[in-house]
Amino acid sequence: MLSKNQIKFIRSLEQKKHRKETGLFVAEGGKTVCDLLGSGIRCEYIAATKEWLAGNRGVKAPRIIETSEEELKSISFLRAPQGVIGIFGQRDAAVDTSVVQQQLCLALDDVQDPGNLGTIIRIADWFGIEHIFCSQGTADVYNPKTVQATMGAIGRVNVHYVNLPQLLESTIGKAPVYGTFLDGENIYGKTLAKNGIIVMGNEGNGIGKECAAHIGERLLIPSYPAERPTSESLNVSTATAIICAEFRRR
Repeated sequence: MLSKNQIKFIRSLEQKKHRKETGLFVAEGGKTVCDLLGSGIRCEYIAATKEWLAGNRGVKAPRIIETSEEELKSISFLRAPQGVIGIFGQRDAAVDTSVVQQQLCLALDDVQDPGNLGTIIRIADWFGIEHIFCSQGTADVYNPKTVQATMGAIGRVNVHYVNLPQLLESTIGKAPVYGTFLDGENIYGKTLAKNGIIVMGNEGNGIGKECAAHIGERLLIPSYPAERPTSESLNVSTATAIICAEFRRR
């Protein structure tokens, strides 16, 4: 069973300041926990119900604590706990930004919803994008809601927090810098590179002026048909999926 101090500690990791101080984060659910256990990310321990452990006898972790359903509910950040919680170490934040010259990468300018961030990480994983560069105003990758939305992809996609305008400026002339805008060029008729960086903007305001100043390739996902009244914009994670699919289709 978990001690009172362990329960208190796990609950404290809901707050960013405690995650930052400890360098740890919480993952929940069998798919996410098992993916992280196999990813090379350091695991402190997992806490799981007897039933979950009985159905997952092959799971290996440095320490496994059996807990009750009631106790799991007291530490879970989900409405319906999924049998297992893991405490993991955060990744090293160091990054070589020249990776954008060899690979296709994503950049997020103040994407603030943890669920959107997690979904974008999962989309990046699906399309083989290994690096996402985030502005300092972007949601925390280790927020429990973000981790849950990644469905384990957080173990395969590297997320970096950087001075985004500075990164984009340093990329000019070395790799294409793409961004999505309502006045951009139709992506379906645009020549697209296999490397570079794609910037996606804030849910309400899009890409900010500082970042926009360094974007050389402005892209538009057109509505259909063009003359038909439609929604004002797409959700940022939905737009990211469409953009990534079109890049990979080429």
